Amino acid sequence: MKSQRAVARNRLDARLAGVPDLARPNKGWIRALRDALGMSGADLARRMGVSQQRVPAIERGEQDMTIKLDTLMRAAHALDCKLVYALVPRTSLDDMVHDQARRRATEHVRRVTQHSRLEDQQPTEADLAEQIEELAAELAERRGLWSDAQNS
Repeated sequence: MKSQRAVARNRLDARLAGVPDLARPNKGWIRALRDALGMSGADLARRMGVSQQRVPAIERGEQDMTIKLDTLMRAAHALDCKLVYALVPRTSLDDMVHDQARRRATEHVRRVTQHSRLEDQQPTEADLAEQIEELAAELAERRGLWSDAQNS
């Protein structure tokens, strides 16, 4: 039976699977949309409630990725657009969790194996792989998987 966190990861993975990978236009979305709409900087300024001189700074802020989210939202509203904000993992959340759990399990098993070698009780590679997978499955459902402290 899957844990609540695993179910939540799978649901979020499914929702994020449909998110397209959109490359930001060279001059930014605000400028690209404004140009496509034939909207002047003065028009955008008026619709945003800012001075006309502020528009180039807003557009530059988007290009430089220093724009505040609330300013971007105001610009989107002024352009009659909706702002879509998402953090989209490069891989599935489930894969990210299991990869991290495997790394942690491998660290733990290697430390234990060091002590076993000192006592001349070295396990086989197959035993090690099995121990790592078992521990990884357990660690994947624990809190603190991503902390710097050792979890095992």
